[in-house]
Formats: sequence, structure tokens, C-alpha cells
Amino acid sequence: MRQINRIVILLALLLMGEYAVAQPPARKKEQKSNKANTAVTYEVPLSERAKSQYPTTTTPEEVVWKRDIYRVLDLQKEKNASLYYPEQPIGESVNLFTFLFRHLIAGSINAYEYNLDGYENFTPENVANVRELLENYEIVHEFKGADSTIVVNPADVPSNIVLSYYIKESYYYDQRRADFQQRVTAICPVMHSSGEYGNEVTKKPMFWLKYDEIAPLLTQQTIMSSSYNNVSTMTFDDYFTKHCYDGEIYKTVNMRNLAIAQYCKDSTAVKKEQEKIEKQLTDVRKGIWEQAKVAADTVAVANDSVKVVKEDNKKEEKKSARAARKKEQKVSKKKSSGSSSKSKGGTISVRRQRR
Repeated sequence: MRQINRIVILLALLLMGEYAVAQPPARKKEQKSNKANTAVTYEVPLSERAKSQYPTTTTPEEVVWKRDIYRVLDLQKEKNASLYYPEQPIGESVNLFTFLFRHLIAGSINAYEYNLDGYENFTPENVANVRELLENYEIVHEFKGADSTIVVNPADVPSNIVLSYYIKESYYYDQRRADFQQRVTAICPVMHSSGEYGNEVTKKPMFWLKYDEIAPLLTQQTIMSSSYNNVSTMTFDDYFTKHCYDGEIYKTVNMRNLAIAQYCKDSTAVKKEQEKIEKQLTDVRKGIWEQAKVAADTVAVANDSVKVVKEDNKKEEKKSARAARKKEQKVSKKKSSGSSSKSKGGTISVRRQRR
């Protein structure tokens, strides 16, 4: 019996050894096939502690009013220059594109394909392949090491020709907090290239970035916020959350899926449409505040009325209580006087006569 058990154990060990030897080549072959047919995706390597230190504010799913706006930020405008300076890194100071590009190459953030309709699609299927991005935009790069790490020389980072950004904003009324909110939800860097004679500029949107994914990183980089006071700084996240930028509306989410320039006949009409949309946003915000103020005033008046009624009721209660006490006192006095007179009238005195 022992010999049979030994034979069984030996056979099992031989089979396991054969499987271990045969498996690695098969796995390597399968991995090569997968790499050839699928794009490489990158996950954001943020720890739970890092996430807890930066609680992102997401747009509530259920709101009574919401409108999504797309703006273009021209980096040649003074208010947007903080995103472009410095054109090339100076020590630890880098502009927004260099900062994002470094994290993209390192695999710290995901980039999402820019689709022809211009809308962002933040699904795993739409994650961009970094190597393809580098090739499509002709960014010089090389691969080093056994794992073919992507390396881009700082001088080859095209931060000097990323001269604008597309951003998506979400305006909504949060009824839970009774507050009107405005927040950036997506960012897209745009490369500018000139023609042969420099008179035509071609804009190439590169990729979309989901703001909630990059926000924890944006809090780690400070930028100069003033040309007048060079020690005045803020983080990239502060810049976007405080709406320090200046951008023109080029599109809104609409049922026809048209940009403003597509349904306006000329630049004058485009300008009027942009002003109309800005006014609509202002009117909604103002209207909400006015309604909130009226509601607050109404509640205050109602509370004052309730307070007056309660005070009047208290006065009436006190008055009734005093009247009741007076009545009780009168009744008790009558009872006491009646009992004393009765006792006086019923008293019999007996005098003993002397004999």
C-alpha cells in the first residue's frame, strides 16, 4: 500500500513539473498576442490615503436644473497665462501641459480619445494608447529597458505649441444644499500648428482628461498667478475651482449636437449667441438667489408671525391663570367667612346659677 502511495505521489510531482515547464512559453505567447491586438491602459496609482486627503466633489445625479458648457481657453490671454508659463521648465516650475504630459508618460493618469463629435467619453474602452498618441502627434520618443519604458526628452515635449485648452463646465442647482454650483469636469489640450506661410493655424485637440481623476495631482503643483506680484501663487486645482480663467463658449450640450459656429451664420451672430448663453446662466443663478431670498424672507416673516402668536398665547395663558387664581382666592375667602359666621351663630353659652 505504501509503495502505491509513493508511486501516485511521484506521478503527481512529475505532472506538476511538466506543467510548470510548459506553462511559461504558453503564457508569453498569449501575452504577445494580447499586446499586439489591444491597447495599453494605465490606472491612476493613488492610495486610499491620498484619495481621502483630496475628497473630490462630483456632480449629483439628481438635480432640478443642469447645463453643460464647453469653453476654449486661449493661453495668449493674460488671465490664462498661468497655464502656459513657463514655456520650458524652470527648476520645479512647469506649465500645465508639461505637468500633465509627464504623468501621462509615467502612467499616472489616463488620457481618453478625442472623438470627432467633440464629446468626451470616459469609458475604459476609450482610453487612449500612449504610444499611438506620441506617433500621431509626431512627438519624438524612445524606449529604454527590458520593459520598454517610454522616454521623452524634456526639449521634445510640445508644451510651446499647446496654445489653448478645451474645458467642459457643468452648471447645476443642488437642491440638497440649496446652492448653485459651477465646476470643471473635463480638460483637453489643443496643439496649434502653422501652415507654410504662417497665415493659417490648424488646431489639433489631443485627448480628454477627466478632471476628477487628475484633481489630486493638480493640488500638488503650484503656479504663478500674477504678473504684477511674482510671489503670488496657487495650485492648478485652485486655478480651476476658483474659475480664474477666461474662456469663450464654443459649444453647449444640445439635442442637435451642434457647435455655436455651426448654427450661426457669421462671427457677429456667434458673439451674440455667446452673450445670450452667458446671460442665461447669470439669470438662472440670479433667479435662484432671488427665489432663495424670497423664500428666506417668507420663512422669516412666518417665523416672526408664529413668534408673535406664541407670545400672545402666552400672555393669554398668563392672564387666564391670574384670573383663575383670583377666582379661587375669592371662593376660598367666601368659604372661610361663611364657616366662621356659622360657627359664631351656633355657639351656646351655659351659665351655672348659685344656690
